[in-house]
Amino acid sequence: MECWPRKANNRTYVFTWLFRHSASETRLRPNSPSRVWGEARTPPMKEKPTSFDIAQLAGVSQPTVSRALSGSPSVSEATRKRIEAIARQLNYTVDKNASNLRRRQSNTLALLFFEDPTPDQSLINPFFLSMLGSLTRTCALRGYDLLTSFQQMSNDWHVDYEDSHKADGLILLGYGDFEDYRSRLASLVAQGTHFVRWGSVQPGQAGTTIGCDNRRGGHDAAAHLIGAGRRRIAFLGRAESGYPEFNDRYLGSCAAQVEAGIVPDPGLQIDALNTQQAGYDAVVALIDRGEAFDAIFAASDTIAIGALQALEERGLRVPGDVAVVGFDDIPAAGLTHPPLTTVAQNYLLAGEVLVDTLLALIRGEPTESATLPVRLVVRRSSGDAPA
Repeated sequence: MECWPRKANNRTYVFTWLFRHSASETRLRPNSPSRVWGEARTPPMKEKPTSFDIAQLAGVSQPTVSRALSGSPSVSEATRKRIEAIARQLNYTVDKNASNLRRRQSNTLALLFFEDPTPDQSLINPFFLSMLGSLTRTCALRGYDLLTSFQQMSNDWHVDYEDSHKADGLILLGYGDFEDYRSRLASLVAQGTHFVRWGSVQPGQAGTTIGCDNRRGGHDAAAHLIGAGRRRIAFLGRAESGYPEFNDRYLGSCAAQVEAGIVPDPGLQIDALNTQQAGYDAVVALIDRGEAFDAIFAASDTIAIGALQALEERGLRVPGDVAVVGFDDIPAAGLTHPPLTTVAQNYLLAGEVLVDTLLALIRGEPTESATLPVRLVVRRSSGDAPA
């Protein structure tokens, strides 16, 4: 049915009403304004498809469509493919802002670095900088943004991000003294915050932890040195409960010595934080105390690099007089003189597992802490037999 054109404010409008008839219903819907009378009328404008349209064509409910397009495992593979095919035919795109608003999600993960003493004042462990690329790439592949922030231990980082909806969950990176922030991890669990941290996997810890096999790495490093004929292995690093990763590496090295019939000498364990200066000072302390040693196992590559500098300044050849092994395999490890033998952590796998574990937590799926394998990378710093 059409109505004749009428004049209003010197402008001409044409109203067209389209009747749709079927056996079960009759609907009246206004059509788009046509051009002026006497010209061919334009066809109705195609409306933007909705998830309800997809649901009707697929023979499923609208919530099923939403779950399928968000990748929920609760939808069968066959149903998901059928829904995705219909969505492509309709050129349907998900309105992420509306979807996230309904679910009160930001589609963002927050990566929080904690301060570590470093010589360049970045206060970020070099190993974590290597992991950053993997974390960013994995988030992008999973359809998430990554918000990166630096946090001092004195800040109330544990009550901010998820509560304020800046992020759906937290990834915590940083060594430091574990005892200083143990209670804050318990607070995160109590308030229901989704988080995962990189660190030493220990029984009874709060939350979910992903880490490397520190004890195996320490064992392999010491066994390698022993196989090269070394018997007096100094360990540079804090070996106490507040530094569980360093402590596990020390315990692993002691186990390898015991297996070889060597009694570990407590006097060869020197406390050192994760800095080059700490490694340098530790070697100077060993030499000034008159300790006899023919090998060094440093708790990190950063410590080992400082140790190499002190050995060179004191006239000791590496590896002729002292063999040196580090831990982490940061990029600088292959650039030292001589190149540093080290225990490599798989930072590419670490980033993927951290992100996927956190997303599982956000989806309400059960998760467990996990320990990732390590491997020994042999370079020239441990290559020669002792003089």
